Formats: sequence, C-alpha cells, structure tokens
Amino acid sequence: MPDKVHCAHILVKTEAEAKAIKARLDKGEKFGAIAQQVSRCSSAKKGGDLGTLARGATVKEFEKCAFALKKGETSAIVKTQFGYHIIKRLE
Repeated sequence: MPDKVHCAHILVKTEAEAKAIKARLDKGEKFGAIAQQVSRCSSAKKGGDLGTLARGATVKEFEKCAFALKKGETSAIVKTQFGYHIIKRLE
C-alpha cells in the first residue's frame, strides 16, 4: 500500500446529489468539470484536485477509499462527517 495518494473529489451535502453526480460520471461527463460546477469543497476551483495526501491526513472513511483506488479509478459514494464524496485517484 502506498504512503501517499494523489486524488480529487467531489463533495456534496446529500446522498441524492451524490447519486445524481455518479450517474453523470457513469455517462462519461468529465470529473473535473462536474467538480467545478457542484463541489462544496474549496478544491472545486481546481477540478476537485486535493493534491498528494499522506496517510492520516484525511478522515478514515475517505482515506480507506482513496488508498484502495487504482490510478484513474473513480469511487462509489463515500459518506463522511463532511458530506458525500466521490473520489478519483489521479496518480
């Protein structure tokens, strides 16, 4: 398992919003473009790019999912104390 991961995410308030976004991604819409439009995180300006994250830098639910993804892979919906995330591993 790597000690660091480069990923992006889309953060929304409700599960219904996350499901609608996941459907858009499944139809081929660009992750970064959707992040810029709807994400509630300040990373939205950068297409959701969070940069390189070390283990322990995020909440457990987010970390577990982000580190399990393969390069280019997009996660299922992940619920944390901050809301609902869809995570994409960039590198």
